Amino acid sequence: MAKKIAFAELRAELLQDPETRAEYEALELEFEVARKIIAARTKAGLTQQALAEKMNTSRSTIARLEGGKTLPSLETVRRVARATGTEIQLSIHA
Repeated sequence: MAKKIAFAELRAELLQDPETRAEYEALELEFEVARKIIAARTKAGLTQQALAEKMNTSRSTIARLEGGKTLPSLETVRRVARATGTEIQLSIHA
C-alpha cells in the first residue's frame, strides 16, 4: 500500500528542485486567478453548474477556469464578476 502524504508536505518536497520551483512560480498568476474565481463562486453560493448557467456557458468551461491551467480573458473575468455579484480589482506593482 502506498504511503499517504499531505499535499503541503509533497509540495514542499517537490519545490526543493529548482526546475520544479521555477515552473511552479511561472504559473502563480494562473493559480491566483483560479483561486479568486473559486472564492467568488463559493461566496455567491453557486455550484459550477449554476455559475455556468448564469454565464451562459458550460460547467466544463467553469471547471477549466478553476483548474488554473490558463488565464481567462478580461471579458471572461468580467462575466464571472457579474454572475457572482463581485467586483474586479486589478493591481500592477512596479
